[in-house]
Amino acid sequence: MPQLDIVDETFVVAEPARLAAVVRDPARWRGWWPDLRLGVFQDRGDAGVRWNVHGALTGSMEVWLEPYGDGVIVHHYVRCEPGDGRTLSAGPAARELRRRQRHAKRIFWALKDELECGRRPGDPRPAAT
Repeated sequence: MPQLDIVDETFVVAEPARLAAVVRDPARWRGWWPDLRLGVFQDRGDAGVRWNVHGALTGSMEVWLEPYGDGVIVHHYVRCEPGDGRTLSAGPAARELRRRQRHAKRIFWALKDELECGRRPGDPRPAAT
């Protein structure tokens, strides 16, 4: 079991292909995870991306995009160890896990805000621009 094992979901009301284009953009990755170097090992098209991870963490990460209703469930998985090879004790491991979880939520909530364009709950999804 990896020291950092994150599973998260966020629902985004957006056209699946539009969301996929953003998630698959390497320029976004550097902004989202500046301390990680990501190498694609599976480009799943509109279904997302799987990466090998190096840098502050070593392991794998995935964003799986699942069309659902009028939007997409963004599934985010991280299965990594500290990049320097050390073993984290319980306290530091829990803090790093929470830090990475909060960081992922900020990324995907910002993406939700960007793509939903101020949409109120119950309104139809915004037209692609």
